[in-house]
Amino acid sequence: MGNDAGGPATTLACRPAVKADLPAIVALLNDDVFGLSRNPLYADAAADYERAFAVLEGNGENTIIVATTAQGGDAPLVGCYQLTFIRGLSHRGALRAQVESVRIAAAVRGCGYGSALMRDAIERARARGATLVQLTTDMRRPETRRFYERLGFSATHHGMKRTL
Repeated sequence: MGNDAGGPATTLACRPAVKADLPAIVALLNDDVFGLSRNPLYADAAADYERAFAVLEGNGENTIIVATTAQGGDAPLVGCYQLTFIRGLSHRGALRAQVESVRIAAAVRGCGYGSALMRDAIERARARGATLVQLTTDMRRPETRRFYERLGFSATHHGMKRTL
């Protein structure tokens, strides 16, 4: 197995999520203190998650990708991310890929799956014709920022948010 610094390739089976994956995806999103502070458990908000998933599933610009360590079958999910394509006028009308909600199960962090998951996101973006892959990371996670920097991402902008 590789390591998250981008060592030897780690094999993951990545595929678009299906509705049946939602409980496992929400569990991955909540697999740390930050996620738990903003996401209710699946059982407590299943209808909300299912409604949001239906919108994402019907929109060709958004995909939730899930990953397992084995092809097919009932292998448990070890990772997920959301890939959103954004067309703008900047950069001569280039297509960008926004990567969000990247998660690797705590039990397998450090095994190279994070790097493999990001390679999958970059390849999907490239295949779609994106010229830029962008993401944000919580400033309270310095180790995550270092991880993305090892993969070639640069902190070129300072993101800002406003809760509505």
